[in-house]
Amino acid sequence: QVQLAESGGGLVQTGGSLRLSCAASGNFRSINVMGWYRLAPGKPRELVAALTSGGGTPNYADSVKDRFTISRENANNTVILQMSSLKPEDTAVYYCYVDVIVPFGYSYRSHGYWGQGTQVTVSS
Repeated sequence: QVQLAESGGGLVQTGGSLRLSCAASGNFRSINVMGWYRLAPGKPRELVAALTSGGGTPNYADSVKDRFTISRENANNTVILQMSSLKPEDTAVYYCYVDVIVPFGYSYRSHGYWGQGTQVTVSS
């Protein structure tokens, strides 16, 4: 089993900043992808940012480019989402997502896990 511990979020005024953190723990061999999604009322779930284990360019939603930064702390399997210049339209529940390699019988397979979600509210 894999556990995701999210922290951060809260209420901030327009133009402010927040930092989300998500630490993965449990029985997994390696991490393929770590990222963040968000869900706002009346809107579909949206990929905010994602980072693969192999490095390379992070993937960002167009709506958050140049405002949000995703990073990883490999030593403790943590993904960070630094959000700045926040707008009211960024208000949503933010979910951490990881895709990891887990034991499966005599082999391994990839499996995705979700965090419990953390509320981000940006006031105008």
